[in-house]
Amino acid sequence: QVHLVESGGGLVQPGGSLRLSCIASVVIFDIAPVGWYRQSPGPQRELVAAFTSDGSTKYADSVKGRFTIFRDNAKNTVYLQMNSLKPEDSAVYVCKLGVPPFEYWGQGTQVTVSS
Repeated sequence: QVHLVESGGGLVQPGGSLRLSCIASVVIFDIAPVGWYRQSPGPQRELVAAFTSDGSTKYADSVKGRFTIFRDNAKNTVYLQMNSLKPEDSAVYVCKLGVPPFEYWGQGTQVTVSS
């Protein structure tokens, strides 16, 4: 089974920074689609940042210039660096790997931005 485990969430003040990590139980090759989604708090998950299968990146308009996705394939880890955090960034952030029918999701990590 493929398992994804996120960490790094927590409570931060507006304007602060946070780095999320997603560790996979399998090697994350450059061709593997992987990214971060957030859920706050409805059932719909919003794409935040992702690598496509060709290694390019895509970001939600609301986070461009503030968030950066990067990875360390040797550690099977994908990161999300979040800067200049805003209260509206508060959500459960979830890591995703692959596409259907081979699509895997982590359990999520809570990010709360509040003073």
